[in-house]
This record gives sequence, C-alpha cells and structure tokens, in this order.
Amino acid sequence: MTSIKEQAAISRLLSFLHDWDNAGKVARSHILDSFIKANQGKTAPELEQEFSQGGSLFLVRLTTWLRLIYMTGSCLDKLLKSIGIFLSAVSSNRYLKEFLEVGGVLTLLEILGMEKIKEEDKKESIRLLQVIANTGRKYKELICESYGVRSIAEFLAKSKSEETQEEVQILMDSLVHGNPKYQNQVYKGLIALLPCASPKAQQLSLQTLRTAQSIIGTTHPSIVDCVLKVLCTMHLEVQYEAIELIKDLVNYDVCQALLKGLVALLIPSVKETSKLQPKILNDSSVPQFTAHLPVFLQQAAAAKAIGVLARSNTSVAEELLHQRVVHSLMAAMGNTDHSNSQRQASLTLEYLVQMFPVVEEHVRRSMGEGLYQLFLVSAPPPEREPRGTPASEGARWPRPGLWPRPSPPLAPPPHPGHAPRRPAHSPQPRPAPPAAQEPPLPRAPGSRPQSNAEDLYMKIDSIQADILAANKVNVSKALCFSGVSHCNSSFHRGAHEPERPAYITYFQKEDTEGKE
Repeated sequence: MTSIKEQAAISRLLSFLHDWDNAGKVARSHILDSFIKANQGKTAPELEQEFSQGGSLFLVRLTTWLRLIYMTGSCLDKLLKSIGIFLSAVSSNRYLKEFLEVGGVLTLLEILGMEKIKEEDKKESIRLLQVIANTGRKYKELICESYGVRSIAEFLAKSKSEETQEEVQILMDSLVHGNPKYQNQVYKGLIALLPCASPKAQQLSLQTLRTAQSIIGTTHPSIVDCVLKVLCTMHLEVQYEAIELIKDLVNYDVCQALLKGLVALLIPSVKETSKLQPKILNDSSVPQFTAHLPVFLQQAAAAKAIGVLARSNTSVAEELLHQRVVHSLMAAMGNTDHSNSQRQASLTLEYLVQMFPVVEEHVRRSMGEGLYQLFLVSAPPPEREPRGTPASEGARWPRPGLWPRPSPPLAPPPHPGHAPRRPAHSPQPRPAPPAAQEPPLPRAPGSRPQSNAEDLYMKIDSIQADILAANKVNVSKALCFSGVSHCNSSFHRGAHEPERPAYITYFQKEDTEGKE
C-alpha cells in the first residue's frame, strides 16, 4: 500500500493536471511561468520527484498543445522553454524518446518555416534542436532524415536576427561533427548558403565550412565558384572569412581551379563593366560618378587574396606567376574607376617584385623608369644627429663631391718635460660648419627600397594608368624558357593574350576621339 505522503503527492499531481486540462490560454500561460521559474536547471530525477513520478504525463500535455497551437504562435516561447526543461535535464533520455515519438523534430522544423511565428520563438526551436543533436549520432541522423538540413539552412538565410543566426551556426556545426552518414549533406547545405543575401549568414557559413572541410577531407566541385562569387561583397568580415577559406582550399585538389579563378577576376570582361560608360554628354566640366560595382569589389578582393596566398606559400606564388598574375595585377593597377583595386594590386605586385628578380625585370621594363620610381622609391635618409654631436661618433657618409683632404704626417712625440711647439707657419684650424648646414646623408649601400605601392594610385596620371592597364608582361613565358618547373602545367597560358578589360578599351576610345 502507498504511504500517506505518496498519496498526497499523487493528489497534488492529479490536481495540477486537472487544472491544466481545464485552463484556458491565459491560465496556462501563468502555469507555464510558474513551472519555468520553479524547475529551471533541474535533473530528470528531481523533475520526477516534483511530479510524483508522473513527469511524462505533463510532458505529453505540453507536446500535444504544441502541435495544436504552433501555427498560431500564442504562448509558443513559454511552451518551448517548458519542453526544453524536460529535454535538457540530466538523464532525460526517456523524456527525449517520448518527445521524438510524437513527431517533435518535425514540429520544430516546421516552426522554422512559418512566416507568422516570431523570431524569438524560432530561436527557442533551434535551441531544442541543438539539445536533440547533442544527445548522440542517431539523433543527428534523425534530424537530417527529416529534411532538417534544408529547413535549417533556409532559416539561416532568411533570419533577421544575428543572435538567432549564431544559434543556427552552432546547430550546423553540431550536425557536421560525429555524423559520417550525413556530413556531406550538411557540407553541401553550407555551400548552398554562400550566394544568399544575408552577410551574417555568409560569414557564419564560411566559418562552418572551414570546419566541415577539414572533417570531410574532399571538396565539392561547386565550392570554387561559390567562394569566388562571395568576394564581391561590400562587407569586410565576409571577405575575411572567404579569404581564410581560400587559404585552406589551396591544400586540396581544387587549388589549380581556385588560383586560375582568382587571376581571372583581376581583369573584368567588357560585358561586366559596360555600365561604366558615361550616360551623359562627355563634358569635362561635369564630374562623372561611377558606382562601386560588385565586379570591382571582387577585383580588389581577388588581388588581396592573391597577396595573402603568395606571402603564405612560395610554391603558390610560383604557380601564380605561371598564370600571368603579374600581367593581371598591372592591369588592375590601371583601373582608375576603383582605387581599392589599384591599391590591393599594387601591394601584391610589390611583394612579387621584391621576391622574384625576374618579375622586377619585367615590371621595370614595362612600366618605364619614371613610373617604376613612383612604384618603388628609395628609402628616406636616416634621422639627422642632434646638434653638438662629435663628427667622430658613428660612421658618417662624406658630402658628395667634398671628400676630406689627407691629414699631414704626425710629428714625433715631444721630449718629456718640454712643451710642444707649434710651427709659426702652420695655419689656424678652420671651425667645423654648423650641423644645421649639413646636407641629407645618402642611403647606405645595400638597403632595401621603401615601398610606395600603397599610395601609387594617388600619384599616377591617366597616361600612366593606360600604360599599366595595357601592359603585355608575360613572366610565365620567361620562366618556361629559363627551364623553371611547371612550365608545361595547366597554369601556363602561353603567349595568348586575355581579353582586355573594359577600362582599357574606354581609354583607347577617348584617345582616338581626342585626336580626331
């Protein structure tokens, strides 16, 4: 027979369930508030003790009401939090199985696709899916088998809350770990998210893709085009994550296609840049304004990514040379319609010039001495020593053309006890010139030139920009003739000229009209 305490506990449970069954929406909302406040963080045994071993009776009422009202969205946040107390409790396997048996996963996934439901309610649904996924491998497979990856990815792309999107990223990261049966499905879902319109979703997808790529070990053929298209973004945080993923992808079998695509982005086609043509009369007194087209943002990001790859791996830099990256970088430096493209291409070309002598030779020859001096200038003179410092301290460079005269021969030392005599005909020593009149000291031999590449776009004129844009540098051909490896690889384009960018054609058109 049951004891008096047990009978009293059972009576309280029956009374509680009776009140729930007969309550309306407002009363049930108050019951849920009290339940959340009193049972947050309790374990499964503690919940059973609270409900006199009848916790499942209350859970089944919660799940039943969830399936009835989730389309309307009333009290949905409190209802999901109450269910979460059961599912997240320690030793809650029984509660979890009961929730899944009534179709709890499908209900949570359907909530993500409902437009009328609030963003906060959808975030609670994501948290419940996180709890289910973190329980074990078979539960991750259950979510994926219920078309969960598609529903979760679509919600990530459409969500307007960054906090909710970060919760979705945690869920996607959980699904890709310890889920060998469906990890490729999650990987493809992340790739499909890259073209979406949400910058935060792109950033989080790129971050999770880096993790998924290291787990899977193989690449999908579509990842190259998707990542390269992301480079047209105006958001620097997205661009950073894309470049970080590109750094990882060069270690896989898509390296050649990736490098080839990056070099191709440096020279936009005429069709892509046709909007740059002036739409009003060609009057020099009227300023022409051009929008930051995505193709030019992509060009600048590609130049930056190439610089990052070249600095991190010398072999990658050599392979880029075979793809005529020097020619493409100089063409991007001539794009006066987008200063950031000029700046990023100049910085990348500067590194290649300093790293490879053959690149320096070809660039100097193509630019001409005057333009090259603007590109790489001599280092500034060292700081002048303070006034009053003896000239004998340190190694001073003599004045150009004013070398010191040879010193007279030293007289024999005087005899001890006799003061030295100065010859009557000896001239008086000249006072040293003041330090303020000293000319700038020349650069020490062997010092490295200082870069002026970052500011080059502000110093060149239109003619010099045309010289850069219309260059015909072919370092890959010189490397092949010199017997450098990879000369017959797929990177080498030979002597074929790529399509000239639109801004080259437009400049040449202006010159022709001016002559007429």
